[in-house]
Amino acid sequence: MNSLSPLWSATSIAIIGATEREGAMGRLPIDYLLRFGYQGKIFPINPKGGNIRGLTAYTNIKDVPTKVELALVMVPANSVKNAVQDCADADVDIAVVMSSGFAESGAEGLHAQNELVDIARAKGMRLVGPNCIGSVGGKDRVLATFSPVFTAASTKVAPGNVALISQSGALGYGTYSLGLEQGLPIGVAVTTGNEADVSALEIAEELSQAKEIDTILLYLEGVDSFQRIKNIAKAKPTAVLKAGRSNAGAAAAASHTGALATADRVIDAALRQAGAIRVNDVEELLDAGAVFAANADATAAKRIAIITTSGGSGILAVDAIESFADKSNISLAQFEAETISKLEQIIPAYGNAQNPVDVTAAVMSQPGMFEECLNVVAADPNVDAIVACFCVLTGNDVEKIASALVGTRNIRSLPLVVARTGAASLAPEGARLLQEARIPVFSTPERAVRALSMLNERFEVTLRSPLMEQSGTSALPTPTSGDEVELKAMLASVGLPIPESSLATTVDEAIAGVHHVGGRAVFKAVVPGLLHKSDAGGVLLDINEAAATNSFEQLKKLGGNVLVERYVPKGVEVLLGLTGSPLGRVLTLGVGGILTEIVADVAIRVLPVDYKTVEEMIDETRLASLLAGARGAAAANRESLIQTVLGIIEATRDWPLESELDINPISVGETAWILDAAYVATGKE
Repeated sequence: MNSLSPLWSATSIAIIGATEREGAMGRLPIDYLLRFGYQGKIFPINPKGGNIRGLTAYTNIKDVPTKVELALVMVPANSVKNAVQDCADADVDIAVVMSSGFAESGAEGLHAQNELVDIARAKGMRLVGPNCIGSVGGKDRVLATFSPVFTAASTKVAPGNVALISQSGALGYGTYSLGLEQGLPIGVAVTTGNEADVSALEIAEELSQAKEIDTILLYLEGVDSFQRIKNIAKAKPTAVLKAGRSNAGAAAAASHTGALATADRVIDAALRQAGAIRVNDVEELLDAGAVFAANADATAAKRIAIITTSGGSGILAVDAIESFADKSNISLAQFEAETISKLEQIIPAYGNAQNPVDVTAAVMSQPGMFEECLNVVAADPNVDAIVACFCVLTGNDVEKIASALVGTRNIRSLPLVVARTGAASLAPEGARLLQEARIPVFSTPERAVRALSMLNERFEVTLRSPLMEQSGTSALPTPTSGDEVELKAMLASVGLPIPESSLATTVDEAIAGVHHVGGRAVFKAVVPGLLHKSDAGGVLLDINEAAATNSFEQLKKLGGNVLVERYVPKGVEVLLGLTGSPLGRVLTLGVGGILTEIVADVAIRVLPVDYKTVEEMIDETRLASLLAGARGAAAANRESLIQTVLGIIEATRDWPLESELDINPISVGETAWILDAAYVATGKE
């Protein structure tokens, strides 16, 4: 399969649909390539031939006398098929179809789009788009786009260590322009549109292996490969803005698990597992890019020191650290006694030598004070990162602080961010110094801390690739009916903890069943299609022989038979679910029982998982405290639960991806017991 690198480093580019008409879509890429100094070969393609912008125009790409690496298809939708065929026949490496009117327009457009893919794949050509706005490679001045961003005289194109890949063309280049305005060194930008062939993840995966790229920023409307996300995030710091957080699909789910493991929650889990940072908006995406690009080799930013000229800014920074602590495990650094002593000798008595360090407005008359404090704090071994906060300082004051920050960065290479709450116009030279030193600048303390939290979150996530634990449990065949009786018999056959039971079709069998399980039983209605038995009154607890007759007759009215099962004293109720997703099979684990969906306290992971992962999932929910013995209750057997979870996963490893397995609850006391189980082959009732 061809490399995708021509999108940002092509040495020859053809523009199919090129025109001399100023401002036209087919003119803009030529204008941009010439204006920004592209050194490769440019081949305008127009059926009339002639000259366009002083360049020889060819009537067909097949007439171009040399190899074309990258072709931009910029013709009406009804002419695209022929243009793509011509590109394939001409042995073009990549065709970028910028034209609209394909899958985004309906079934007919989708059919036409699929035809383009067939043509490309038949000849080994890669296809980007349709309905995209192309790509930019700053190092080689590859302007393979018609985005109006590049008509502005202020727009600069230069090498950079950040790659921005976006499914949306307009949003992608809007984000690109904001990034450039903020000084973010974006060296590659690619938009992918409908992704008929090449996806944003495939491009990002290749860019993650490029030496000149240190940071990957993604805008995605769909995530189709867990493995690609893992590969990308393992190679380079990665932030993802994923559109679409709707939970509307949960209402159609057949099981508790299906309702809880919504598509967005699965994506959240997958991104975190992979070590990618999910952001909520464009601002966060750019903030992540800034801190990643400046600290690509950083190992941690856990213990944060704050140095401020404003007490208010310091307080806001401390508040932000606390708000992000649980998610990214950041904390306020605790200075060594020696550090505090040195700071007390520098800072006025009305300042603060503890963290957050408040140097006060005295810095205006003593500009060297800030630098001295920075150096002292940076030398403290308990400090992993520094947030420097200052507000409306102007001119030379800002420049001196900026120089101090640069100097500190050069002495000790630790993550350093600036919260500057004040207009850049008050000290433009200071802003330039910080930008050149690749010290990220944010408008508020909250944004600065949030950026550091994203940096630390990346390193807090275990980037290992867990293998499926081998507990010795044999793989089971796919259930035929999926009712509780069949499921439990199957699970019991491989040694999983299922209470003793029997199926009763008559009153006499029910009474005998109660006697057989020790005189205390649970009665359950066994009715085809009845998944949530408790909601239908289909579960009766702690039934003795005297109550067996009435209980049996009550449940028979629901239309099936009755499962008579040994009564298990109430323990911690746990939900375990296995569902399919485009990213693979998904494990859901959390607080179970009849209020599962209301409480919605679960952790989600994409398989495979291991013992450590299951422990992490327990600790993410209230299960940890419940199992430890909340409110005076005896501690439950956590180890038994973990082994049961791993055993269930292993036993069901060959079941169809599209299926749903819902086990609710597993009751955990002195040991774990599987009390209820349901299976749906298609994920639908």
